[in-house]
Amino acid sequence: MLKALTNVRIYDYENYIENGYIIFDDIIREVGPMSRFKNNFYHVINGKGQLVIPSFVCAHSHIYSIFARGLSLPFNPKNFMEVLTQMWWKLDKEVDNDITYYSGIAAGYEFLLNGVTTIIDHHASGADIIGSLSSLRKAICGKLKLRGIFCFESSDRYEIRSCVKENANFAEKYHDEVSSGLFGMHASMTLSDESLKLIKQRQKDVPIHIHVAESDMDVKNCSSNYKTTIIERLDKFGLIKPDSLLVHCVYTTKKELDIIKNNGGYVVINPTSNLNNAVGVTDLKAVLASGVKVMIGNDGLSSSLATEYLNAYYLGHLKAKSPVGMSLGDIMNCINNAYDYVGRRLNIQIGKFRTGYVADFMTIDYTPFTKVNSNNIFGHMFFGLFPNFKPRNVFVNGKQLVKNFEIKSSSVQRELIKSREYSNELWKRVTD
Repeated sequence: MLKALTNVRIYDYENYIENGYIIFDDIIREVGPMSRFKNNFYHVINGKGQLVIPSFVCAHSHIYSIFARGLSLPFNPKNFMEVLTQMWWKLDKEVDNDITYYSGIAAGYEFLLNGVTTIIDHHASGADIIGSLSSLRKAICGKLKLRGIFCFESSDRYEIRSCVKENANFAEKYHDEVSSGLFGMHASMTLSDESLKLIKQRQKDVPIHIHVAESDMDVKNCSSNYKTTIIERLDKFGLIKPDSLLVHCVYTTKKELDIIKNNGGYVVINPTSNLNNAVGVTDLKAVLASGVKVMIGNDGLSSSLATEYLNAYYLGHLKAKSPVGMSLGDIMNCINNAYDYVGRRLNIQIGKFRTGYVADFMTIDYTPFTKVNSNNIFGHMFFGLFPNFKPRNVFVNGKQLVKNFEIKSSSVQRELIKSREYSNELWKRVTD
C-alpha cells in the first residue's frame, strides 16, 4: 500500500515546499503542495509541520572503532604514528568477524538515530580478514537495512594477499542497490611498491579508498623512501580510478589535486578527526578551487554528520583566515556530491524528492523563530537544526526504521545488547 506523508516542509538542497506531501513506497511516487493532495486510499502519516530532508551519507568511516569508546590504554603519543601504534593498531589487530558484525550493529544503530542511512566504510580486522566485509554487510545492510559501500584497508602490517583477496572478492560479489565494494588501502606509508603492484593486479576498474597525507609523516615517508609525492606514487601505479576516495588530503599539493581531478577522484575530509589527532586542517578552499569534488566523513569518530558539516564550515573559515572562506553553498555541494557518488556506486537515484528516487529520508521537529523560504532554508538547517540535530523519524527504502526517536525492531535491540559482550571480549584481548 502506498504511503502519504502529509503536512510537512520538504527540502532536498534544491527545492523547498512550505506545506507539502510525499507519496511513496520503496521509491518516491509523487511530491507536491498540500493544495494538490488527494487521498486515494493511501496510508496517511501526518507530519504536523516537520521538516523532511534526504537522509545523510557518511563518506568515510571506521565502524569497528565504535568499540574503542571508554577503552583505557597507555596513551601518550608524540606524533601521528604513535597515535596509530598506541591505540588503533592495538585495537584493530584483535578484531575478528564476530566483533566486526557486532560493531556494525552498534555503529549502524547510532548512525540510524542520527539520520545517516548510507555508510562508506574503511574496515580493518587483523584477527579475521577473509569474510570481514561480508560480516559488516550482514550487520549494516542485512539486520539494520541500511546501505553500505565497504572495503578492507590493505596494509603491510597484515598479510597483504589476504587483504587484496578480500577486497577483490567482495567488490566482485556485491554490486546491488544496498551495497558495493571499493579497493581499500590504509596509507602510502604502510604499503610497499610490491604491495601496490599486487593491488594493481587485482584491482580491475574498482576505485580505491585510501588515507592520503593525513599527517605530514605520510608525506615525509613517501618523499624519503620513494622520492615522490603520495598522489604521484599512486598515479604511477595507475591506481586512481574514477570514483576513488582520497581521504583527508591535509598536505596535498596543487599538482596532486590536479592528478586527482584528472583521474575523477574525490577528496573526503574528516574535520573533527583532524582536530582530535592534531594533524592539521585540509585546505578546503584550495581543494575546491582545484575543481576536485569533496565529500565529508566522520573517520569513525562521531555518528553525527551534522557535527561534521558544522566543523567543516568553521574550520574552512579558520584555515582561510576569513569569515567568508567557506560558504554554506560549499557545504551543500559536499552533501550533494555524496548523493551523486552513492547513486552511481549503487545504481540508484538518491538525495532528492523526485519521482523514482529511493525513499530514504528523515523528519525533524523544527519551530522557526524567523521566516523560512527557499532562499534561507539551508541557513535555518545549518544554524538552527544541526547544532542540536535529532531526527524524529527515519525511512530507508520507504520502511520506517526510526519512529519517534526510537528503533523499534526487537531483533535489532537483542543484537545491540549482545554487542556489549563482544566489545568486552575485544577489550580483554587488547588489554591482555
